Amino acid sequence: MLHDREEIRSFIAIELPEEAKEGLARLRKELERDEHKFVKWVDPGGIHLTLKFLGNIPSKRVAEITEAMKEAAQGVSPFHLEISGLGAFPSLKQVRVFWVGIGGEVDKLSSLQQSMDSALAALGFAKEERSFVPHLTLARIREGASPAERRSFGELVGSVTFVDKYSVDVEAINLMRSQLTPAGAIYSRLSMVGLRPLESAKKM
Repeated sequence: MLHDREEIRSFIAIELPEEAKEGLARLRKELERDEHKFVKWVDPGGIHLTLKFLGNIPSKRVAEITEAMKEAAQGVSPFHLEISGLGAFPSLKQVRVFWVGIGGEVDKLSSLQQSMDSALAALGFAKEERSFVPHLTLARIREGASPAERRSFGELVGSVTFVDKYSVDVEAINLMRSQLTPAGAIYSRLSMVGLRPLESAKKM
């Protein structure tokens, strides 16, 4: 049970199929090295495609945020994405974040993300300053890592051929809760909004 005054750390995301999570777990196993203590891996079971990070919100705002999600999803048909390709921010030579790319109907994904940003801006959430780059974060490099350590991890990533492609059929968007614990983040769904074309939206 959520209490009205409770603050919850939340974000809006697309959930991944189990097959994709298992594939990302295999990739992590392939790249994990005992000597790379400076790499902080994300639990593959908890990886989502994040559309908007909201930060800490009062739980009483869940309903209005869900309404904004419905507004953004109106007229958006379900679409298809593909998980493929590896990369890093800002680059493989100075890795801070290691990620897997997203392909497929990315134009529909970007359009949905922009609609979401606008609908949430009306509720007082700041619009994203950076352009939306769809990706799944697999690991972050710890702050104290040296340039040589960052470079060595980048070289390892660059040497791996990731040819697997995993399908993601996007039929809904989710408002998620993230609870930070010493063992890692625990995710739970607060609400879900289905995508539907405008025709069916009018009939509702």
